[in-house]
Amino acid sequence: MHVDLVGLGAVVLLAGILARLGRRIGLPTIPCYMVAGIILGPGTPGPVLVEHPEDLAMLAALGLVLLLFHLGVDFPLEQVLGSGRKLFLAAGFYIGLNVTAGFLLGLSFGWGTAEALVIAGAVGISSSAIVTKLLIELHRLTNAETPVILGIIVIEDIFLAFYLALLAPVLSAAESPLELVRDIAVSFGFLLVLFAVARYGARAVGTLIGSREDELLAVLVVGLVVLVAGVSEEVGVSDAIGALLVGLVVSQTAVRERVERLTLPLRDVFAAVFFVAFGLTIDIGDLGQVAVPVILAVCLTLVCNITAGIVAARLFGFNQRGAANIGLTILGRGEFSLILATLALAAGLDPRIGPFVALYVLILAIVSPLLAAQSHYLARVMPDWVLRRGWRYVREETTSTSCTHLDQIRVTNTTTTVCPTCVELGDSWVELRLCVTCGEVGCCDDSPNRHASAHAANEAHPIIQSLEPGHPWRYCFIDETLVRAPIGRQHTT
Repeated sequence: MHVDLVGLGAVVLLAGILARLGRRIGLPTIPCYMVAGIILGPGTPGPVLVEHPEDLAMLAALGLVLLLFHLGVDFPLEQVLGSGRKLFLAAGFYIGLNVTAGFLLGLSFGWGTAEALVIAGAVGISSSAIVTKLLIELHRLTNAETPVILGIIVIEDIFLAFYLALLAPVLSAAESPLELVRDIAVSFGFLLVLFAVARYGARAVGTLIGSREDELLAVLVVGLVVLVAGVSEEVGVSDAIGALLVGLVVSQTAVRERVERLTLPLRDVFAAVFFVAFGLTIDIGDLGQVAVPVILAVCLTLVCNITAGIVAARLFGFNQRGAANIGLTILGRGEFSLILATLALAAGLDPRIGPFVALYVLILAIVSPLLAAQSHYLARVMPDWVLRRGWRYVREETTSTSCTHLDQIRVTNTTTTVCPTCVELGDSWVELRLCVTCGEVGCCDDSPNRHASAHAANEAHPIIQSLEPGHPWRYCFIDETLVRAPIGRQHTT
């Protein structure tokens, strides 16, 4: 065995230290693990802790399997099925735009169809881990656009299952169209079997793995996951898709919460090995030849994400800040891109895919948190015409659903078309605001007298509403944010 415990332990420990340092400056852990593998692998001058990365293949495969399994266990199936049509439209547009752009980009590089399909998936699918961590770290869990962001990445996970099922026969290099059709039918047939088990056989699976002892439950679950993943690979379906779907099966059992708790540490450790092992396979000398294609891919992804963010904002009535937050928060790419690259390399496709995806993921994993944190700058330059409503006064404001004063919304319309106090004083005004607590109309803060703000301060009425046509936003002076009821429970205006 070429890899000894000293080398393996040292590279994983150093990867953890690097990730710990990266977390202090707001970087996700995935690129840190990859960088550790690149630095300490045989493709980089300097110390080499692991001479033969292929010897880590089994551990890396276990990390991949547990990563996808845990995703399946944690998958909010009911939430997706209960989502409205707008969410599916927003997610469909995002996935379709990014995947199509990635596929055309792969073809433009002169690579084959199989390589282009891998690039399409790597470029088109966001990192659930990075997106979720960003929402937490940027304190945006109560933002109005956050349910849309989470819905998009969840629907992406569903898409990933079908995409892996479609890609596996393509990567197997079928010798004839008939054989390709047969392989695709087998892949989707296997998907249907596992979906059927999740729907009708969850109780039997729960009985098989159920145990009151955490130790035995963990052993039984890992054995089941590895077995199903292996069977998936044997029938021509990716082991990753088998793990994802057996996770969906377990998510319907009574032991779901215990399984999620017990497998989380295993997932984190072995997933780190997977990312490190991927980095070990990268020769730093190969990064230069893919630098230009990667920069093009990053720019293309940025444009596609901003466009998709605008479309989602139009569908849900968000302002420029909401559009910018959607597009830039789901910009990060990570685990799924690396999974696709690993499958492509294992299938013997163009070896440039490895360094291409590695550099692409590294750049976006670093850039996406920085851009997401500064999304108000993009909102500032985003023109009003790209959205259905004009937001010129509040385009940079965050819209929140956490306001605790929504119960004070009692008046939502008025026939008053002037600022009464300004009329009495003989002064002019710019725009009008309505106090939704008592119905008082006053002038905005861009007006000389700022009567709306003065009324809110004097009467302790927190929320005002714009009376400008097409600009029906509300602002809470206490929370200092635009306010909006959660999707599905909007107040009428």
